[in-house]
Amino acid sequence: MKAPYKLIVGLGNPGPVYRRTRHNAGAMAVERFAKKIGFSFKPSRSLRSFLALGEHAGNELILFLPQTFMNLSGEAVAEVVRKKRIALCDILAVYDDIALALGEIRLKASGGSGGHNGLESIIERLATKDFARLRLGIGPKTSDADMSDYVLSKFDKNETCVLDKMLENAAGAIKTWACEGIDKAMNSFNRAH
Repeated sequence: MKAPYKLIVGLGNPGPVYRRTRHNAGAMAVERFAKKIGFSFKPSRSLRSFLALGEHAGNELILFLPQTFMNLSGEAVAEVVRKKRIALCDILAVYDDIALALGEIRLKASGGSGGHNGLESIIERLATKDFARLRLGIGPKTSDADMSDYVLSKFDKNETCVLDKMLENAAGAIKTWACEGIDKAMNSFNRAH
């Protein structure tokens, strides 16, 4: 019997204009993980996403990049969860968090949206908060910057090194979650890296 799928969702906005913006950190981390394990994304019109399916270390994985805008991410996520019959315990949402300093990552087994509209959309469409999430630090926002302008801005050149390290750590956290579970991933990655 085939093992159940584990769904790894990288949140972001679609299209090249948003490609390297702070709000797309989640999608960037899932793309980094895909590259490390040799998965390739393909467009899925029916699931409004780019997805990569395959086996890694004995686990059946779906790497999922919704191509709805951030605030509608839950629509695409709910559809793949329904079509692929994915259990809530087998979902990891990866997203940007302005409350964490750039470079920090934090895993949680469940919880609220923390004001993140993409995560709120997923919670609303799945009708639960009971799924794992990996938060990627993109803060702190400068006090005079508009929140929307800040999260939709691209990373500065002087942030590239910290961003790269964060994406590497995130890829490691995703792999640990997929292969060893949320508790092991939290114990290994919620400490400062």
